[in-house]
Amino acid sequence: MRIAGVGSAFPKYYHKQEVLVGALKAYWKDKLPQPGILDRLDESMKVDSRFTARPLDFYHNEMRTWGEANDVWIEVGLELGEKALCHALVSAGVEPRDLSAIFVTSVTGIAAPSLDARLINRMGLSPNIKRIPIFGLGCVAGAAGVSRAADYVRGFPDQAAALLSIELCSLTLQRDDVSMAHLISAMLFGDGAAAAVVVGDEVDSNGPEILATKSIFYPNTERVMGWDISEKGFHIVLSPEVPDTVVKHLGKDVDEFLTEQRVNRSDIKSWIMHTGGPKVLEATATALDLTEKELEASWNCLRKVGNISSTSVLLVLEDVYRHRRPEPGTLSILAAMGPGFCSELLLLRW
Repeated sequence: MRIAGVGSAFPKYYHKQEVLVGALKAYWKDKLPQPGILDRLDESMKVDSRFTARPLDFYHNEMRTWGEANDVWIEVGLELGEKALCHALVSAGVEPRDLSAIFVTSVTGIAAPSLDARLINRMGLSPNIKRIPIFGLGCVAGAAGVSRAADYVRGFPDQAAALLSIELCSLTLQRDDVSMAHLISAMLFGDGAAAAVVVGDEVDSNGPEILATKSIFYPNTERVMGWDISEKGFHIVLSPEVPDTVVKHLGKDVDEFLTEQRVNRSDIKSWIMHTGGPKVLEATATALDLTEKELEASWNCLRKVGNISSTSVLLVLEDVYRHRRPEPGTLSILAAMGPGFCSELLLLRW
C-alpha cells in the first residue's frame, strides 16, 4: 500500500492575519470580553495568513443563518474538493474513472447527498465507486482517512482509493459567541481542501509505503474538542487540556506503536504532524523530544494557512512529499489527534 499522490486547493480569498484581526474586531464590536484581547491572542498564534471561503464582508453582512453558511460550504466545498482531488489523481497517475473508493471527510458542514455523490458527475468518477462520507472526526480525520483508505486497498490490492478533506472553518463563525474557545478558533482556523490517493500493492507507485497504522481512543475525553450544535450551527468545544493531553499520551502511544513494528523512535527520520496550533506543536515537540526544525513542515503550514482541521496534516504531507522528500528507505510517522479525544498513527517508508 502506498500514498501515490497528494494535492490541495484553496479559496481565492487570502488575507494577512492583521487584516483578519481587524475584521473580527469590527464583527464583534463591543461584544469582546476584554479590550485588546484579539491583539493578545494574535501575538501567540504564529499565523501569518489564512484563506476564507468568501470575502470578509460576507461574514459581517450576509451570513445570518446556519443554512446560508451551509449552502456556501456545499458550493465552495465542491469547487475546492474537485480541484484538490484532481491534483492528487494527476500526481498519482490515476484516472478519475479508475478510482474504486472515495472517503470524504469534513466537520464544517453537512450535505445529503454527500459531497462525494455530487462529485461523481462533476469529475466523471465511476458509477460503481464506493462512497464513504465521514463526519465528526475533526482534526484527526486527515490521518484516519488515509488509514481507512489503506484498509480498503489492503483488501483490494489492485485498486486505488482516495481521501478527500474539505474544511471551511470560517463558515462556523458565531456572532454571539465570544467565549475564549471561540475567539481562539476564529484566530487560528482557516479554509481549504486536500486529497491523497492510496493504491494497493499491485498498482505501480513510487510514493511512500504505508507499513502500519494504529487508532487510539482516550476514554472519557469527549469534551476536550468538538462541536456543540444548535439552531445557529457549530459552536466550538476547545478545552485548555488539549496540549496536556498531547504531552500525556502522544509519546507513549508512538513508542508503543513503533515497538509493535520493531522500530525505534531514533529510526524515524521525518515527522508529518498535524499543525494544531502553537501550543499543540510545542506539546508535540515535548512529547516526542523533537526540535522545531524537525517539525518545520508543520510550523510552515501553520504560518501560511493556519489550522484547517482534517486538511492540515495532508498539507504537511504534501509539503514533505514535494519539497522535503526523505531518502529512499527511510521511515516517517504521520499523525494527527482530534475529537474523541483520539489519535491516528501511520508508519511510512519512502
